[in-house]
Amino acid sequence: MAKPALFSRPAPAIALILLALLADQIIKVLVEKYLPLQEMVPVIPFLALYRTYNLGVAFSMLSGMEGWAIVTMRLLIVAFVIWLWRKTDADRTFAHLGFALIIAGAAGNIFDRFLYGHVVDYILFHTETWSFAVFNLADSFITIGACCVILDELLQAKAARKKT
Repeated sequence: MAKPALFSRPAPAIALILLALLADQIIKVLVEKYLPLQEMVPVIPFLALYRTYNLGVAFSMLSGMEGWAIVTMRLLIVAFVIWLWRKTDADRTFAHLGFALIIAGAAGNIFDRFLYGHVVDYILFHTETWSFAVFNLADSFITIGACCVILDELLQAKAARKKT
């Protein structure tokens, strides 16, 4: 049997989740305190800080939905990811890392809902003629986590093809 992945064990996974959540919340407190609301602060030519509030989910989708419904939806997603984490073979490194990051990101945005009534977003990629949706560190954790899970699935499929 293969060696269990670090984040397949509860203690390291919880530690990563808590550290990521702490980083997310500390940055959001600093953003709330020091970054002007809806004013672009250039960092480098294609990156700016831009504090805004998201009342929906990713990219402001479902922004007309009640806050409690969004929190409930996020909690169900976290529960589903925890279920996936428990059901996934312990040696699948990227999947377990991805699950921990997804949970951390979702928790960060859930905390925002309870603390502020909205999600605090502040990262903006842009050019003179285009801009990406404003997002935050928690959103980045969710995206990176999802990419890790997809990478793990691709690696598993490749390994399965080699065995046949």
